[in-house]
Amino acid sequence: MGKKCWALVMSLLIMVGLLLTACGDSEEKNTAKGDSSSEVNLKMAVFPADEETFKKAYEEFHKENPNINIEFESFPQKQYYEKIRIQLSSGIGYDLFAGQIDTMVDTGILAPLDEHIKESEMDVSGFGNMYDAMKVEEEVLGLPYRKSNWMMYYNKDLFDEKGVEYPSDDMTWSEFRELSEKMTSGKAGNKTYGAYIQQWPQTWYMSAVQDGASIIDKDLSPFKDALQNRVDLEKDGSIMSWSEQITTGAHYNAAFQKGNVAMNIIGDWHVAQLRQAEADGDISFDWDVVPIPHQEGVQKNTTLALPVGLMMNKNTKHEEAAFKALKFFTGKEGAKTFASEGYITGYVDDEIKEAYLGDGLQKPENLHYFLETKEYPEYPMLPGVKNIVVQQIYKQEGELALLGEQTVEETIKKIEERVQSEWASKYEE
Repeated sequence: MGKKCWALVMSLLIMVGLLLTACGDSEEKNTAKGDSSSEVNLKMAVFPADEETFKKAYEEFHKENPNINIEFESFPQKQYYEKIRIQLSSGIGYDLFAGQIDTMVDTGILAPLDEHIKESEMDVSGFGNMYDAMKVEEEVLGLPYRKSNWMMYYNKDLFDEKGVEYPSDDMTWSEFRELSEKMTSGKAGNKTYGAYIQQWPQTWYMSAVQDGASIIDKDLSPFKDALQNRVDLEKDGSIMSWSEQITTGAHYNAAFQKGNVAMNIIGDWHVAQLRQAEADGDISFDWDVVPIPHQEGVQKNTTLALPVGLMMNKNTKHEEAAFKALKFFTGKEGAKTFASEGYITGYVDDEIKEAYLGDGLQKPENLHYFLETKEYPEYPMLPGVKNIVVQQIYKQEGELALLGEQTVEETIKKIEERVQSEWASKYEE
């Protein structure tokens, strides 16, 4: 064989070797990201109240992506974050999980989504201001599939029976107290309560936040009136006491569905719960919604809101497929399903608003109030705020006040001190 021919053969062999290497590298990259053509199995943790709606949205997703299978898991609301953190730390992987970013950011397992969003040319305009709320140190660590805000639900039948006008859409907290007292009657097992206030700290501190105060302010004096309002409602006998709620295991959903509660202040997710209860034949009374009460001088329909997002595990073995699912559930396609089920979605445009309002045949009649709110966050989306400030400091000190073991003034003073010593000293720059 001549030198020229030998050189040509060697060149061809080298080229073939390089091509094989390149294909191998490409195959490895595709495997790591989750090859779009191969079958992929994902695990996803979601809140129990959202699971059925996620499954409905998944049916549509699976039609477009038959190779991507998703197994949904859920845990009781009170144990949700604890359970998924344990599962993730023990190596049982979730590719995707729902929740608040601030509650999971300290785990170090949240995957930045910026590159995926850019490469997929995802439209994020529909998220509005909530898109930036999902950023930590300028990186997007999740996308909101829904937003929870607060409204007041009321049993129209109870108001009709008493001949009392339905609650106004521009009611102050003082007027709410008076109305609650008017709607309360009976005793013990035959009692009708004017209102039900869930035993979460947000339900007593919301009136201060409505006026622009933050639960991590150094001066928390606006929260005195907020806590006093809850204490006064209990003294009036217009709401079930905190101690009775705890001992009986009372819950806002079951309490309102029982039919002996006139008004129930809770989040937008209650719409889906009541619709399901009606479909199952569990309730027969008529109901509607109005904005929650507000302080004097505060704009009507000022409420508290909180984005609930989907996050991706940075250790997922199916990065491409996981983001494709995340994009679907949080974007316009998933929003259509969630909106039609009564959820206020993270992504909103005119079409989603129409899906949310529906044909007007479903309750509540005044669903539009949910789309007309002025909103303040329930709490700042900062590390440690929910776990330490809300779930420990405000919860513990608030409970002592509701048990009568310390005054409202003493309670707020202790909260001020503990916020500074237990949270600000560790997290505040």
